Amino acid sequence: MRAVVQRVDGAKVVVAGETVGEIIGEGLCVLVGVTHGDTPEKAAQLARKLWSVRILEDEKSCSDLAAPLLVISQFTLYGDARKGRRPTWNAAAPGEVAEPLVDEVVAQLRALGAHVETGRFGADMRVSLTNHGPFTLQIEV
Repeated sequence: MRAVVQRVDGAKVVVAGETVGEIIGEGLCVLVGVTHGDTPEKAAQLARKLWSVRILEDEKSCSDLAAPLLVISQFTLYGDARKGRRPTWNAAAPGEVAEPLVDEVVAQLRALGAHVETGRFGADMRVSLTNHGPFTLQIEV
C-alpha cells in the first residue's frame, strides 16, 4: 500500500457538484493506492501510521490533536511512466481488490478514534485543499 499524505488547512472532495467529503482546519489529506498482494493487515498498519505520524504543526500527530483525515482512493499512485508516453497501471490492484482495502484503512482509522472523511471510490472526483507548508510525504507499507 502506498499513501501520499499532505498536511492541510482544509480539504474537500466534490463528485458531480456534490461535496462528498470535507475536513476543516488542520489535518491530513491522504491519497491511498493499493497494489497486488496488499492485505487487511497492511491496511491496519497504514492506518496506525497515518494516525500517529508526527507531521502536523509543532511535530504533533492526528492522534495528539484529534485532527481529521480525508482519505481518497487513487489507483494512479501505482502508475508507471518510465517507458513511452502513456503510463501503465499494471501494479495497481483492480477495483474489487482495492476498494475493500481502502475501506479497511478508513475503518481502522475510525477504530483508533479518528474523524475520517472520504472520497467516492471510482468516481470522477475534484479534490481541493490548502497544503500547509507545503508538506507532502509518501508512506509505503
